[in-house]
Amino acid sequence: MPSTSLRDAVYDSAARTLDVTFIASGRRYRYFDVALEEYEALRRAFSKGAYFNREIKPRHRYMLLDETRRRA
Repeated sequence: MPSTSLRDAVYDSAARTLDVTFIASGRRYRYFDVALEEYEALRRAFSKGAYFNREIKPRHRYMLLDETRRRA
């Protein structure tokens, strides 16, 4: 999943959650009630960050999972 803004995105189909880690901050967030089709579209998107910011971030509740800055 190469992206300049998203380090990783992990989808849990049973819980319909998407955990996303951002490269710049190292913060990890969980987005709720994400459909499998949305996750698949994110994976296929040419610009994953743009798709995420346009389609997922404004449409789903979320919570911060980890405040600790992570290093690659």
